[in-house]
Amino acid sequence: MPNRLSRETSPYLLQHANNPVDWYPWSEEAWARARAEDKPVLVSVGYAACHWCHVMERESFENEQIAALQNDLVVSIKVDREERPDVDEIYMDAQQMLHGHGGWPLNVFCTPDGRPFFGGTYFPPQRRTGMPGWTDVLQGVNRAFREQREQVEQQATELTRHLNLRVELAGEELAESPAQVRSRAATALLEAADRTHGGFGGAPKFPQPYYLQLMVQQALDESASNRNDAQRHLADSLRKMAEGGLYDQLAGGFHRYAVDQIWLVPHFEKMLYDNALLIPLYLDAHRLIGRREGDPIFGRVARDTADYLLNELQTPDGAFYASTDADSEGVEGKYFVWTRDELHELLDAQDAEIACRRWGIDVGGNWEGKSILLAAQSPDEVSRWLDLPLTDVETSLAGSRQALLEHRSTRVPPATDTKIIAAWNGMAIDALARAGAVLDEPRFINAAERAARFILDNMRSDDGALLRIHSAGRASVDAFVEDYAALADGMISLYESTGDEAWYAEARTMIDAMIERFWDHEGGGFFTVGREGEQLIAQRKPTQDGATPSGNSLAARALARLYALTADGRYADLIEAMRTAFSAYLSKAPTMLGLFVSVEDWLTDHRSVALVGPPGDPEIAAMKRDLWTDAPRPMVIMQRNDDTIVPQLSDKPQQDGRPTAYVCQAFACSAPVHTAADLRSTLAQPLPGSAP
Repeated sequence: MPNRLSRETSPYLLQHANNPVDWYPWSEEAWARARAEDKPVLVSVGYAACHWCHVMERESFENEQIAALQNDLVVSIKVDREERPDVDEIYMDAQQMLHGHGGWPLNVFCTPDGRPFFGGTYFPPQRRTGMPGWTDVLQGVNRAFREQREQVEQQATELTRHLNLRVELAGEELAESPAQVRSRAATALLEAADRTHGGFGGAPKFPQPYYLQLMVQQALDESASNRNDAQRHLADSLRKMAEGGLYDQLAGGFHRYAVDQIWLVPHFEKMLYDNALLIPLYLDAHRLIGRREGDPIFGRVARDTADYLLNELQTPDGAFYASTDADSEGVEGKYFVWTRDELHELLDAQDAEIACRRWGIDVGGNWEGKSILLAAQSPDEVSRWLDLPLTDVETSLAGSRQALLEHRSTRVPPATDTKIIAAWNGMAIDALARAGAVLDEPRFINAAERAARFILDNMRSDDGALLRIHSAGRASVDAFVEDYAALADGMISLYESTGDEAWYAEARTMIDAMIERFWDHEGGGFFTVGREGEQLIAQRKPTQDGATPSGNSLAARALARLYALTADGRYADLIEAMRTAFSAYLSKAPTMLGLFVSVEDWLTDHRSVALVGPPGDPEIAAMKRDLWTDAPRPMVIMQRNDDTIVPQLSDKPQQDGRPTAYVCQAFACSAPVHTAADLRSTLAQPLPGSAP
């Protein structure tokens, strides 16, 4: 008998629709029942690609006896964290306050008015390896709620009080410049760097793109004594990630994270946001390192990852799905692993041996008796080892890759979470617009435009406000600050890559709406939930960058880029107010706000390049190509149409009918130039307004 979740559109909630647990979606109906029956409420949060969410469902939520106990003792609410990041944020913070760590599934118990008092993540059905069983937890919570109510209420009150403390711990101006904060953050990260395997820290190991973005900016800083170290660690980290099992060696795209320190064994789910955030990073490394050193890996990985988005996550209408699962047929990673015998059945003997050496497929396997593909040997190393011409090896590998992909497509694939999430699509739009411009691949720009049009046309409420989710043919859930910010940021990238001012106009409209709906006029910074959205037990202000950048970091980047296009000081003033509001974090732990630190540094050091000339002019095209393929210096690129609406272009006319470029810093501009060669020369020189 389906439960109430059968009426939802979230693929994650629908996965639980046939559980014997009497699940409610997040709703007033659930809380009203808890109040009427005076029962504790379980808020259970997960997402469709979450491996341990599936394990707990199979072990406990599908068990008739356990479900009967749960139905008797608590009111159960299931939440898709991707639909309701506001709910997840509050109760995850409570879990971390209680235990110092978090994760999904997140299972938090609350009083009937929503205040949390106990929580955890995955629980086995019965006590196992020192972990309490789910039945023990349910019974213990019930006893505490009935017999120790005063202590439960005290715990709930204290947790809620802490949840409501303002995130701006010190509203003071920082004495350091943004460049100094960035340098301090980069130095701290280099001290924590894994010099053997790349990345930062030990297992489990996440890509952490905003840590690596700080490495890009430190490498570009000619005054930084550790710039070469930053560049080396950037290159080593990106190379090791792409050579390991974290990266899908056949189809492209990155898995969520590695469970080990060496990037070999991933958690096999693939998330739209991870790949959207890593593409620009590989593009920056391609521009900064790959082109100069003749190393194609960074550009290749960026291109193949962008193709992965188009091939496996793009909807028929052009937007992008949220994720694919780690499991297939109930087994984690089954879709992605191989044996030597399989390769010898699919390929002839020589091709199989080449493929096994290239992708590290051994007799005993490297994980649970099978092999996760990795770049174990380069084609050149395989060529020398087998005494074969390199061209023969490369041809063989190309054919084998296609054969393995075709065979893999006959397996039962991991499930796809078919939600369309506004913020994550904004990140994908940004990544694809950049990829199309840097790699000179118009198909990526076209894909970004299709996604943007879908969201603008299909994910708005009757009053024109942005909605966060599109699923099962229906848009729902009021958008959060990250949705507005990420979409605006993506549309600015579309403007830069296409020159179409309609994208600039959409971005500015969205940013102005974001300010109106989410800005905290008293404390500075943006709230997660807008003034007209559902107000929960705590009003949160997203600050720390995690798996995805915080809403405030994304908002700062969109504001900085819009300020560069408009010279409207109110956008820069908001970033200054955010700097003051978040000064405690910036002074004590700037790496927690990695993207915000990068944005501030970008804003104070960026150059604006205005290109003025008829569409299709070959010299304008050459200038633009140079700008996109040069080292990724802080820059915004503008292209003027006849009747421009971009304020920074209004006083920059075309001269003498010739293609014209202006280079500006701190809104002071160089003399106009007319050729790509002269533009390159101008960019190499200090400009008025540059730091001495």
